[in-house]
Amino acid sequence: MRDFQGKVAAITGAGSGIGRALALALARAGARLALSDIDAAGLALTAQQVVAVHAPCTTASLDVSQREAVFAWADECRNAHGQVNLIVNNAGVALAAGAATVRIEDFQWIMGINFWGVVHGTQAFLPHLQASGDGHIVNISSIAGMVALPTQAAYNATKFAVRGYTEALRMELELAGAPVSATCVHPGGIATRIARSMRIDPAWLRSTGLGAEALRERSDQMLQVTTPDQAAQRILQGVRRNERRVLVGPDARALDVMQRVLGAGYQPLLVRRWRRMAAGR
Repeated sequence: MRDFQGKVAAITGAGSGIGRALALALARAGARLALSDIDAAGLALTAQQVVAVHAPCTTASLDVSQREAVFAWADECRNAHGQVNLIVNNAGVALAAGAATVRIEDFQWIMGINFWGVVHGTQAFLPHLQASGDGHIVNISSIAGMVALPTQAAYNATKFAVRGYTEALRMELELAGAPVSATCVHPGGIATRIARSMRIDPAWLRSTGLGAEALRERSDQMLQVTTPDQAAQRILQGVRRNERRVLVGPDARALDVMQRVLGAGYQPLLVRRWRRMAAGR
């Protein structure tokens, strides 16, 4: 997919952050948009901005963890726009919890959105992408899908799963000679709202000595590395180049190099860093 003029792009989690930035970048590039999010107010604002640059746009309130709803939306997108060329499975949430204490209901919640949402979106849209003759799947993982982080066991599990699923998918599409490709995206710290809305396990929070809002504030500050607009431009560059893996941000590139060079040796480094952070509260 060398350009996006006249293409139809579907994006989950389009109500803010990377999803909104991608919608606007694609609109300016001449694409037609099918946008979804569980946040109705945020989605409406994104749609307003897309329409302001004169791009055709449809919207849907969607919980990507609900398989039947995602399949129904995919069919609606095809019926409304005549075709679908690009699906960006972007919807995601965050959870701070210890591996030993994470509540199963929280684990199921984050897995349902971050991983199963990707699977649902991929399977629902793939037939439409194949029918278009020029399709691409973009699945948003994270640098936390390549490097594990303390307190992020559940989040890591979802993002490592997205990586494995997407890389296998890409190879299967190539083996089949399909007119569809797939790219796995690994953002580092992006200035979105994800930290502000993350769930926090009460048992783990008590061990930190911090309040929930203080923890969200600190986490949010750590993510202020790359803007959503910069992330969107890098992702679309990756689609144009048909890249298998897209790293977004200098921190993502640095952590990728670290784990390539050190292998599992990166883990003691992060343990020491976390101890220093905990000592300084």
